[in-house]
Amino acid sequence: MTTTTTTTTTPVTTSAPIPRVRAWLPIGIFAALVVLLAVGLTLNPREVPSPLVGKPAPHFRLPLLNDPQRAFAPEDMAGKVWLFNVWASWCVTCRDEHAVLSEFAKSGVVPVVGLDYKDKRDEASQYLTKLGNPYQIIPYDGEGRVGIDYGVYGTPETYVIDKQGVIRYKRIGPLTPEIMREKIIPLVHELNR
Repeated sequence: MTTTTTTTTTPVTTSAPIPRVRAWLPIGIFAALVVLLAVGLTLNPREVPSPLVGKPAPHFRLPLLNDPQRAFAPEDMAGKVWLFNVWASWCVTCRDEHAVLSEFAKSGVVPVVGLDYKDKRDEASQYLTKLGNPYQIIPYDGEGRVGIDYGVYGTPETYVIDKQGVIRYKRIGPLTPEIMREKIIPLVHELNR
């Protein structure tokens, strides 16, 4: 006699791996954010890559600060390497860089053009009378429209523009003796060759 035994097997389901993944997911995301933050803290916020570097300086024509009947356009500097400094009388850090800029302008290495940005004419004139005028030319941008074209984040900002009118360098924030010595002066000498 043969006996037949039937065994029924119940499928075993394991739900353990899913809770483990859910437990590790926030930790993984947190670790990734910590890594991104750590990398971000090593970057210099004054050296934001500009899409304008390597491209022609945006065109504009603005009246001069102290002579509104005359105007300035970047094309007026064709064939020259020049420094384009965006400043304002209300800008506290512009005062910090003023002595550095004045010293550089005295050297006569390149012309320094100062864009008076979102300012009042009389206040800008008083500022320059009090601190001295390092600029060869001062276009007046009372409404800040040219600043938008140049991607100005705030004042001061400085650009080095080559003989063909191409932006070669952008500095966000005040110029320092170190920046002048290590970056701007070597670049200006190289572009003047």
